[in-house]
Amino acid sequence: MTNEIWSANYREVLPISVLDFDLSAVLPAVFYMFRFGHRRGRGHFLDTFGPSEGTKNERKNGTTARSVGATLATPAADGFVGFDGEVENAILADLLLCYCLENRGYELGRSKPVQRVAPTHYMAAWVDLPDEVGHLRHVPETIVAILANQKKVAQVQQTTGTDKLTWFPVVGSAEDDIFDDDHGNVLLKAVGHGMRCSFIGDQAGDRFDDSVPVGIDQLLTIRIAQTLAAAPKAQRGKGGGKIPNQRPIAIDVSRAFSEDIRKFVREYAPIVPRQAFLEMMESCMAVGLTSIVAGVAEVVLDWANTGDATDRPPALRFVDGSAGRNRELRGIAERSMDNHLRRMERFPLVLMGLRLLDYCARNNNAVKKRVKNGELRSSPVATEWINFLGDVLHDRCAEARPILDRLEIHAEDLAGETSDGGYGAETDELNNDEAQPSPVWRLAEALNSLRGRQAQKGLHELTDSALHIDRPNGLATKRRTTHGMSGTQGPQTRVVRSLIFTDPVLEYLVHRHVLPSGSGQRPQRVSFSKFIDILRDRYGLCVDTAPPGMPLSNELLQANRNWMERRLRDLGLLVGVNDAEAMKRLRPRFQKEQR
Repeated sequence: MTNEIWSANYREVLPISVLDFDLSAVLPAVFYMFRFGHRRGRGHFLDTFGPSEGTKNERKNGTTARSVGATLATPAADGFVGFDGEVENAILADLLLCYCLENRGYELGRSKPVQRVAPTHYMAAWVDLPDEVGHLRHVPETIVAILANQKKVAQVQQTTGTDKLTWFPVVGSAEDDIFDDDHGNVLLKAVGHGMRCSFIGDQAGDRFDDSVPVGIDQLLTIRIAQTLAAAPKAQRGKGGGKIPNQRPIAIDVSRAFSEDIRKFVREYAPIVPRQAFLEMMESCMAVGLTSIVAGVAEVVLDWANTGDATDRPPALRFVDGSAGRNRELRGIAERSMDNHLRRMERFPLVLMGLRLLDYCARNNNAVKKRVKNGELRSSPVATEWINFLGDVLHDRCAEARPILDRLEIHAEDLAGETSDGGYGAETDELNNDEAQPSPVWRLAEALNSLRGRQAQKGLHELTDSALHIDRPNGLATKRRTTHGMSGTQGPQTRVVRSLIFTDPVLEYLVHRHVLPSGSGQRPQRVSFSKFIDILRDRYGLCVDTAPPGMPLSNELLQANRNWMERRLRDLGLLVGVNDAEAMKRLRPRFQKEQR
């Protein structure tokens, strides 16, 4: 029971672990899972490009852009000719850092350990950076499950037969259709220039055609992968390399995320320069994952009161249209984000309650029979199962009373264990059935208290990672502020966050929502006012309206709107012949030539 309960995660609600992850390292793992149909195991990057001696950590610290460049420049690698001198090797290392490799902690320097590979080309899937795919906290698996959109299976499976009529097939049934066929995977085709697949199940079966012209950013990634000779094999251990077909319980925002990626990649991958495309793709994932986390939180917090996992839109949050240049607007955005995070503080508690109910329900004989008969399903979307747990929580079904009685016994047992261990507050919480009649919430409160601040810390890390915070193409920024005095302790500091639109985020959002509708060729005419409405209704991002509980003056809201309009004009993304709102419309920087 401890193994099941003592965690911050509950994959039936949110398959992503409630911890930090590196958003810029997610796409290569997604490429790998779509291509091979399983999770990535350990590859050969460290053995190929790292020192041959020393402990594993010493070898990882010695694997740098300089060592990668030196290996690529050797005659045996046959990667680049004429880069074996000291100056030439430094140039090659700088090219690697500029285009396809990033150092640990985003540090600068050719002699710093590298930790991630950029998704400039499909062959980035062959590079096992980070060295453990688990460091990405199940984000790639969740994205694959959302995009593949497979029905009634516990694990994501190879796509065959009529199921291939999807934009994101997994692996494929023919030899070349992964990259080239009309029904190939949209994402792999977009990044797989010059690729040929000789055999689906062969880890070394992908071949790059050197006669196909590619940019230096893509060529560097291809040469690194070719030096590795093969893609990593499937992950081993508990569960093997299977990809769980589990999707977030927030159905609408997950569907919107899938639609955004599909439409953006299909339209713009062939026409947007690769580096700009990758920046906007990361912005796309930041917007989508942030909406998913916020949408899941809204469903779960509402479920705690009603027992009904009704789909809900993401919470409304204020966006600083000035990107921090206007101090007053920045302060409002920081207060809005504080309010949002304060509301989400209950999220780990509700997840703990769900895990308690889940464990006891799955060990109840009557529930086991219903699960075995297919009456209660928890995948790929667990709405039915979570609604059942809500009925148990509120004692609305026949199975509820035995489960709640069992949890009452667990609460009494834990109160006895903590009474002599210096955990007075937790013991009082467990015994106070007058203040909290439900044993579910008494146990959840006590267990969360015993875990300390770990759960809240993980929630903040997950939020920051989804926002791609403080990155040039991220959705938010944070800073440390000093305020007040507290006795002899001196000034108090805390971290505040604010939602902003970096330039790549604005470019992505504009290009996504001017896409032609249906079979049309020309971009849609989207007015500035309609764009502001889309941001609020689809993503929960408020520009000229106040979030609930934050009364703001019309002057401030109009100022924020004006800042947003000015930034769009400066980027060439907004045109208008006069001040009439109807005449202000979005204009994409990249679009197909009209026939």
